[in-house]
Amino acid sequence: MSSSPNIFWFIPTHGDSRYLGTTRGARPVDFDYLKQVAVAADTLGYDGVLLPTGRSCEDAWVVASSLIAVTQKLKFLVAIRPGLSSPGLSVRMASTFDRLSNGRLLINVVTGGDQGELEADGVFADHAKRYEISDEFFRIWRATMAGEGGAAGYDFEGKHLQVKGAKTLYPPVQQPYPPLYFGGSSEPAHELAAAQMDTYLTWGEPPAAVAEKLNDIRTRAAKYGRTLKFGIRLHVIVRETNEAAWRAAEDLISHLDDEVIAAAQKAFAKMDSVGQQRSTAGGATSWKCRPICGRASAWCGAVPARPWWAIRRRWRRASGSMPTWASRPLFCPATRTWKSPTGLRSWCFPCSARASTEASNR
Repeated sequence: MSSSPNIFWFIPTHGDSRYLGTTRGARPVDFDYLKQVAVAADTLGYDGVLLPTGRSCEDAWVVASSLIAVTQKLKFLVAIRPGLSSPGLSVRMASTFDRLSNGRLLINVVTGGDQGELEADGVFADHAKRYEISDEFFRIWRATMAGEGGAAGYDFEGKHLQVKGAKTLYPPVQQPYPPLYFGGSSEPAHELAAAQMDTYLTWGEPPAAVAEKLNDIRTRAAKYGRTLKFGIRLHVIVRETNEAAWRAAEDLISHLDDEVIAAAQKAFAKMDSVGQQRSTAGGATSWKCRPICGRASAWCGAVPARPWWAIRRRWRRASGSMPTWASRPLFCPATRTWKSPTGLRSWCFPCSARASTEASNR
């Protein structure tokens, strides 16, 4: 695994807020703000930005495309959702974006977990069927991108999807295709990751749980003669002292109450995503900030300003690999000023494959 981590920022396509559970102090989505965030991340040398997907967000592909011209090296992690579009259309979208951005596209594979949202988009497949579709979808997608089938194109007939003569006339810059990123905690998710994905992503669960997942992915991938990269998502609050970090944490959740927490957990409980179910399994306490001492919930990670090397060492012991923390100055879009990382609250996802931080650091 690479010793140099890739650190990603986050484009707030569903708006930006100062406090959890309320719109107080929130910033609405507009192009000027999204451009500020993207340019700041690009200028600081962040490797890329994650664009969320779903009906609560502005469309990730449209937003990412609009930011190509205002950035230079920044990569865009944009979602493909099997079932919402055909493999052929997704191939053309990805190839075009990769060509116009000169190889700056990364693909975030999202099978979906909110049945209500999926049905509103016309997708009525259950959890198991969605993974069957995703497996067939990316067999077609990868083969078409790689030019399998030659001049005649690629043929495939599966249980759910069929294509005949699939090809791309304008291949992507990144060969054989833009890298595929994917996260999922169920058995079929692990199998899909091992067989077809390039980077496996996990929530910031306790180190032992993360180590178990990564070992399972490695074992499954080895059966296919493949080696994956890994990424982890952690929510981090950094201050000069532990006391200051805890004060910032309390301020962050100062507008949360039992009713807001219960409503959010009720919504998550309806999802058939195994990862989301695990994140809410601890009840209301899992919505509180905890230290990154092995007891961090999937929702929130480190709060005290523990030395980065201590955190890195603990995770390395548990999972066999871990990254370094970003130490460059950060740009705060709200105040339009530069600050030390210790002066900001951030969602920091340090890893060897992917990291992303929300730009609501105010």
